[in-house]
Amino acid sequence: MSIRIRLILISLVLFATLGTVAAQTMPRVIDAHLHHNGDPAFLEKLVAKLDSVDGLALVITWPKDMDSVKGFIAKHPNRIMGLGDLLLDDPQAVELVDRFHAAGFRGLGELTEPLKNYDDRSYWPIYERAEKYGMIVLFHTGIVSREDPEIAADVSVDRMRPTTLDGIARRFPKLTIIGAHLGNPDYAWAAEVTRWNPNLYFDLSGSSLIKKQDDPTFWKTIFWWSGIVSPHTPANGPNAFERLVFGSDVFNGELEEFDRQLDRYHKMLDACGVPKASQQNIFSGTMWKILSAQK
Repeated sequence: MSIRIRLILISLVLFATLGTVAAQTMPRVIDAHLHHNGDPAFLEKLVAKLDSVDGLALVITWPKDMDSVKGFIAKHPNRIMGLGDLLLDDPQAVELVDRFHAAGFRGLGELTEPLKNYDDRSYWPIYERAEKYGMIVLFHTGIVSREDPEIAADVSVDRMRPTTLDGIARRFPKLTIIGAHLGNPDYAWAAEVTRWNPNLYFDLSGSSLIKKQDDPTFWKTIFWWSGIVSPHTPANGPNAFERLVFGSDVFNGELEEFDRQLDRYHKMLDACGVPKASQQNIFSGTMWKILSAQK
């Protein structure tokens, strides 16, 4: 086969691929925080669930599962995208960022359990590389579970406070950051740092919507600045609740949590009187805009 014919064929393939991406319509739900349990059968169930709700999920994937998930994404590009999980203190972390990007993963996370604060300068090369690639970075913030209290662990929630994301957002203004769990229980701090950082969002996955289910309007005191004109609030900003994106935090294959979390979000947002247009952005629009703008 001549070089000219090969180039033509490659061009046709690229054109067809770009045409497919361009033809994709925004899904009704984008889950920005869902963990792969390493079982391919789980991914099959996940795709079936996403088909039923017209959804798309960013699947958190450890390096050992990178290739298998990459293949699954290729088969279901309108339902699955990847987030590459890594340890910030891994000496090969920057190299892993390269590998995940080369494999087509859209971001990193859920980053958790660092040995230093998230904003420590020793982690900056990782964030710099992610920013260069236009990747999303999902951080765990707030309280973290302790599965076996009998085992010693170098883990501290103090290193994972939502306030540590403020310095990262300011130092890397083109890096899209998502803080998981709205800093539970540091909700006010999480909201305040996202108020002034347009590249920083949070999800409300985890126990918070369960904890506050009998007081759903509590969240209006956290996202308080909607419609307020003041030098102390962002000018012409959208509804304050739009600093949230949807995340289910499904893990260990418990896919039922996806539906439960969707229901919790809907009940809370309705109780707080969040407009439907803003709700659409929370459930899908914001993440779709971010994903569409990626290189």
